[in-house]
Amino acid sequence: MRIELTSIFVSDQDKALKFYTEKLGFVKKMDIKAGDYRWLTVVSPEDKDGTQLVLESNNNPAAKTYQEAIFNQGYSCSVILCR
Repeated sequence: MRIELTSIFVSDQDKALKFYTEKLGFVKKMDIKAGDYRWLTVVSPEDKDGTQLVLESNNNPAAKTYQEAIFNQGYSCSVILCR
C-alpha cells in the first residue's frame, strides 16, 4: 500500500507554493488551472514520483474555521494545514 496524495488547505496557493519550494525545498509537480480552481502539487526532490502534497485552496467553510482556530491558538502550521 502506498499513499499517492495528501492535501493541505492553504489560504493562498501562490504564497504556499513559494513557501514549500523556496523554504522547505519541495519541487512543483503539477499546476493545472480549471476555471476558478487550481490543482497544485509539490513533491520531495528526492522522490519526484513519490507522494504528492496537494496545496488545496481553502474555500471550505469547515476547513477554514478549523484552520483559523488552530492559528488563533498560536500555531502557524500544523501537520494538515498551513496559513
